[in-house]
Formats: sequence, structure tokens, C-alpha cells
Amino acid sequence: MSIWKARRTLLLVGEGYHEEAFLNHVKQLYAPRGCGLSVTIKNAKGKGAKHVVEWTARQIVNAAYDTVAVMLDTDTDWSQALANQAKKKKIQVLASDPCFDALMLRILGMQPVGDAKALKKQLAPYLGNNPTERQNYSEHFGKACLEAGRKQELSIDTLLSLLVVAGHV
Repeated sequence: MSIWKARRTLLLVGEGYHEEAFLNHVKQLYAPRGCGLSVTIKNAKGKGAKHVVEWTARQIVNAAYDTVAVMLDTDTDWSQALANQAKKKKIQVLASDPCFDALMLRILGMQPVGDAKALKKQLAPYLGNNPTERQNYSEHFGKACLEAGRKQELSIDTLLSLLVVAGHV
């Protein structure tokens, strides 16, 4: 007979495939099986911040989660009204300003410059030129890097706080 254990549930939604891979990497580091936290990661498949928030709101109608958060870029249709809409739906926003690639470059201690395309090109070598694969984040975005990055990036700090379970780090 198995013993039932109370769990907290967390839904993390990435704007696209890059965020999904990164969230899966962070989940592997901070929320291994049996830690008391059940983490579900989904991909909203892009289309801007408004789509991500609305897509996530539809997801949580169908399933109950203790906590819900979205990782999205602020460069496309992000506004205070959308932030308010997310808050009303109890969706925490992990904003990548202006985009995911810029956030990742800042965590690596760089000053991102240029448009989204240039930033993707600048980040690509640190991710084996394939940012859609979870394992490609492990070399440059280990726990030490993420812990250092949380001091300068509110989104990373919030993400890691959501994943830390009492007594497990």
C-alpha cells in the first residue's frame, strides 16, 4: 500500500520553445521527483505576451494548480493592462525584458545589445547553437550561475523561489 503525500502543484508556461527548454532545465535542478512539488511545464507557442497570458488562463480553467507562472517577453504587446489581467487570474509573470535572450545574456554577465535576432545569435554559442534542448542549458546555466543571476534578475529570483520547497535546495 502506498502512502499518499500532500504535494504542491506548479504550472510554468513558457512563451516558446526556448523558454520551455530553460524551464525544464531549471525544474531538473530545483524540483526533482519526490521533492514534494509537482511541476508541469507547458509551451504557449509564441505570439506575444497577450497570447501567453490568455492561453495560460484557458489552461488553468481545466486543471487546478496551487501556483501558476508564465515566462514571457515584454517586447511584444506587453502592457500594464495585461499585467493587471494576469494578476486578476492569479498568474505570476516572469518577464524577460525585452526578450528571453537578453535575460539569459545578463545572467551570464553580459550587456545585451541589439534587436531580438542579434541577441539570439549572441546567445546561441552558449547553448550549443540549439536553445530548444534542455540539456544545452546545463553547461552555462548551472545552479551557481542561476543563484548569482537571481540577485540581478527579478524573474529568475521569482522562478527559483517558486521551485524551492522547504528543506530542499
